Amino acid sequence: MPNIPILKLTNQESIKNAAKNLSLGALISIPTETVYGLAADAENEDAIARIYAVKGRPSNHPIIVHFESLNYIDRWAKNIPNYALKLALEYWPGPMTLILERSHIAKDFITGGQNTIGVRVPAHTSTLALLREFHNLGGNGVAAPSANRFGSVSPTDAESVKSELGKYLDPEKDLIIDGGQCSVGIESTIIDCTDTFPSILRSGFITEEMIIRVTGVQVLTKEKSFIRAPGLLEHHYAPIAKVVLDGNVSIGDGFIALGHIKTPKGAIRLASPENLEDYAKILYAALRDGDKKKIAKIVVIPPSGAGLAIAIRDRLTRASG
Repeated sequence: MPNIPILKLTNQESIKNAAKNLSLGALISIPTETVYGLAADAENEDAIARIYAVKGRPSNHPIIVHFESLNYIDRWAKNIPNYALKLALEYWPGPMTLILERSHIAKDFITGGQNTIGVRVPAHTSTLALLREFHNLGGNGVAAPSANRFGSVSPTDAESVKSELGKYLDPEKDLIIDGGQCSVGIESTIIDCTDTFPSILRSGFITEEMIIRVTGVQVLTKEKSFIRAPGLLEHHYAPIAKVVLDGNVSIGDGFIALGHIKTPKGAIRLASPENLEDYAKILYAALRDGDKKKIAKIVVIPPSGAGLAIAIRDRLTRASG
């Protein structure tokens, strides 16, 4: 496997060097509060093509653009509704992606050929510093899907990125930034802001109740959206192991459930989260741990209820196919 550097952005020199690599077309895995992303200059078509190749991602699948502050939103989007600005002011930096009408710099190779663009400001000190320096070099934003092969479990630490993508990256220019364990652990809430009222395309840490509280408007429920967005395929976020929800547990199966639920006899406990926030944070690491242990089947008891529980159940439902 190529020896891809894993670096911590500990000083201004390391930040400047990483930003320069980005500006020259390198791929850099960046930590965020949700999951690790695989970033490239969002205006560099060749670099974006490498992201698709490294991930094995379908070319019509759009990529979210990340920038350092709300000040960059009108570079990528236009006709931004007032409720979207309210959400951005309240929850950025944070685990929320807004789908908006794209501007002239948002090209088809980012949007998957759609007239919309997904944008967000990540809440991670190292990545915000990197983005700030990238902007100083003239960059407008980076495209950054999760740093894993398409459809597999998103990585929440730097070593997971290296183990999954290391052999596809170029050790001469590409980098992996180590920002520690992700604090949220599941991907951002994706909110469609192209209509009179917002609608949630992908559930996440930012819930419907939080959207209503800030905007004062209703959240539409759409049976089907014509907007393609990341993470909406029926089979996604999946480990090698077969994921079974609320199923019978056999000896040697992996097991994930809230801490108060006892481990079935003969099962291998992979995680015992104490609350919903903990569940989201450790879920992907637990699924990856099952693969490391070569467990063939992982039985998961999803959490019940609303809010973040909806997002956790969404990821588990897709992981189970």
